Amino acid sequence: MTSKPPSYTYEQAGVSIDAGNALVKAIGPLVKATRRPGADGEIGGFGGFFDPKAAGYSDPLLVAANDGVGTKLKLAIDSNRHDTVGVDLVAMCVNDLIVQGAEPLFFLDYFATGKLETGIAERVIAGIAEGCKQAGCALIGGETAEMPGMYAAGDYDLAGFCVGAVERGEQLTGEKVAPGHVLLGLASSGVHSNGYSLVRRLAADKGWKLDRPALFDQEKLLIDALIEPTRIYVKSLLPTIRAGKVDALAHITGGGLLENIPRVLPEGAHAVIDADSWEQPRLMAFLQAQGNIEPGEMARTFNCGVGMVLAVQPELAREVAAEIEAAGEQVMHIGEIVEGSKGCTVRGSAGTWSAKADWDATHNA
Repeated sequence: MTSKPPSYTYEQAGVSIDAGNALVKAIGPLVKATRRPGADGEIGGFGGFFDPKAAGYSDPLLVAANDGVGTKLKLAIDSNRHDTVGVDLVAMCVNDLIVQGAEPLFFLDYFATGKLETGIAERVIAGIAEGCKQAGCALIGGETAEMPGMYAAGDYDLAGFCVGAVERGEQLTGEKVAPGHVLLGLASSGVHSNGYSLVRRLAADKGWKLDRPALFDQEKLLIDALIEPTRIYVKSLLPTIRAGKVDALAHITGGGLLENIPRVLPEGAHAVIDADSWEQPRLMAFLQAQGNIEPGEMARTFNCGVGMVLAVQPELAREVAAEIEAAGEQVMHIGEIVEGSKGCTVRGSAGTWSAKADWDATHNA
């Protein structure tokens, strides 16, 4: 008698359709909480709709951005801190849109893992929804991919995609920036989402006790200081941008101050940043001391306490700073634009960023 061959199921191969369905049901209320004009917040279809007219636009240019969280995600996974990396994911996208003068409208996420743990996934997506609420954009869809054999046990990866809009003619291109413009810096909330390969290398080499109070802040665990989510600047900046008071914005991400500011400058404009003009955050001082990192390397690796840089006309600088401070940001006058090759110089005095002598670092784009 011939035995009947075994009957295979998708779940035996490592993919649970039921778990995926349960996740979609669980995150439904989170998605609905991000509703805004132009989006109804429903998910489950093959695509998400957005109506720019309902959002108040008459002749919009669409601006798109996508990003991830980088190796900060590994730090979050290893330390079971899944609740705020979704905020980071949104922040890295929406902060890139606001520098174009665009209002973030809708967001989609991609969550990939070897085995779907619905509790963890829900925590991550709750963070994404929170980031969307902070940015004023709707979470209109996403993809959860369960792929056995692609990821180590417990690992997952994230990607985010955001679309924004700006009325035609109101987009920020940096073309108006010229010598004499003032550079204002908005304080960061920590390391944000860049430089974590170096952070994790230091943690491993120096044997940091992540679950102990930080040396620079006894009221906070070191892991909590390192995992602090990226600040979202959208709502505090948008009114001032729409009033035409900002000529350029630079989101300080990978490449630090040195390499990001030149991205929004025209030819003939050189940014000069005075590192003496703001106090180095204690977390940044800790990282620098632990790695014996040169000031120039700090300026091209970390945000150094400045998450966003604005270029404004000098006669508007005080007014713009006051408006944005009233919106909840810490604003610092950090430098100016001078005539020269397109690029950026960060300089400081002896003692600034632990330097033994006066120093400067330059990047020409």
